[in-house]
Amino acid sequence: MQYISTRAFRKEAEKRSFLQILLEGLSPDGGLYMPLAYPRVTDEELTAWRRLSYADLACEVLKKFATDMPEADLKALIHKTYTPEIYRNVRPDQDAAKITPLRVLEEKDGKVLALLGLSGGPTLAFKDMAMQLLGNFFEYELARQHAELNILGATSGDTGSAAEYAMRGKKGIRVFMLSPHGKMSAFQTAQMFSLPDPNIFNIAIEGVFDDCQDIVKAVSNDLPFKSRQKIGTVNSINWARVVAQVIYYFRGYLEATESNSQKVSFTVPSGNFGNICAGHIARMMGLPIAKLVVATNENDVLDEFFRTGVYRVRKSAETLHTSSPSMDISKASNFERFVYDLLGQDGQRVNALFRQIESRGYFDLSGRPGSDGDEFLKVPAFGFESGRSTHQDRLATIRFVKEAYGIVIDTHTADGVKVAREHQEAGIPMIVLETALAAKFNETIREALGADAERPAGFENIEALPQRFIVMPDKADEVKHYIAEHTGL
Repeated sequence: MQYISTRAFRKEAEKRSFLQILLEGLSPDGGLYMPLAYPRVTDEELTAWRRLSYADLACEVLKKFATDMPEADLKALIHKTYTPEIYRNVRPDQDAAKITPLRVLEEKDGKVLALLGLSGGPTLAFKDMAMQLLGNFFEYELARQHAELNILGATSGDTGSAAEYAMRGKKGIRVFMLSPHGKMSAFQTAQMFSLPDPNIFNIAIEGVFDDCQDIVKAVSNDLPFKSRQKIGTVNSINWARVVAQVIYYFRGYLEATESNSQKVSFTVPSGNFGNICAGHIARMMGLPIAKLVVATNENDVLDEFFRTGVYRVRKSAETLHTSSPSMDISKASNFERFVYDLLGQDGQRVNALFRQIESRGYFDLSGRPGSDGDEFLKVPAFGFESGRSTHQDRLATIRFVKEAYGIVIDTHTADGVKVAREHQEAGIPMIVLETALAAKFNETIREALGADAERPAGFENIEALPQRFIVMPDKADEVKHYIAEHTGL
């Protein structure tokens, strides 16, 4: 399996292997890595995979992408990762051994609504599903190279804590995590800033998540600095992070169906497009997915595109601070991966469109007079639809799910459930991807239900723990100086 940048002018130029791109984020030309061709899954494989544990399923999926990693090493790392001991925070009424248990919420008029549990990991968020594996992958590859890595990441809330918990204590790894100052929930902030590990550095940026993400990209595009400081990333611009999320789409499908002739749809709360991009990859591999429904909050850049064909990023001042803060994103980095496929893997055109965003703030693929193309007409062929949710929708959905099904969902999952119910079809199960446990967003849960969300053991007083972080202005040079100062390189 070979990989190429989404902005490569010649498809055969600078092909690289999985291990060669494992520690990287952006490619040197500013693009994102994608496979030259998607591996396909056969009907016989899908049938055989129905009997597998989550770890064994992960081995079967990932060995199609990590072809240069010895299979025995890949299997050992995966089985080290996906254990009930690590994913011990699965909801009490669910089977932790399943890792990602599927719960059918409703069967009515031929329509099935289900919730795929992805928040049983150490930080109670779906990001753990990929990040725990990524930490083990990184440690493996660094040991093989006798190297070190300084991870630079950006978070709107959950990526940061998932990365830090996955990388804490890992040999040869330091983590520099940027977050928008004062924009995360109290629980999310405490999860990150209370870690005492000396290899963890938290930097609160005076701005929004997009500003943090822009700094990560600016540092990554400074190739001499990136090389000298050995900079890598755990954000979903990292290919390994995205492909690890493909696994649970297969697991959700296999749990929800009895035969390979059936289809399912997925609704995914979306901000940076990484989670649903994994669903797009699974569909391109041949998984029988009918719809991939993008659920946004009030920051509806993605919903706007899937309704109109116009991708218009917002400025920091236009990005709203909402009660589903992990989706307060107006520049969806992974969207470039889908656009690459939508444009027939034309790297030169992808490069031109995303450079154009830097100059005028949008591109238009609607096909209308004066637009940049008509590829929006091809979107239905990829199964994408979308919808939007607001704070009042969130509150109403949290109340509805508690009253109807007896469980408390978090604000982002509520966005997903609200939009999913608008896109259901008879005969095709609709699976909503759980984003986090409700305890992480207790302020809104209390507003919706008048009571606190239940917390798993060990998280009772997390907000009271001492916190370690530094506040910085929205300036890439200051972040670079801080990194150099704390690495000695």
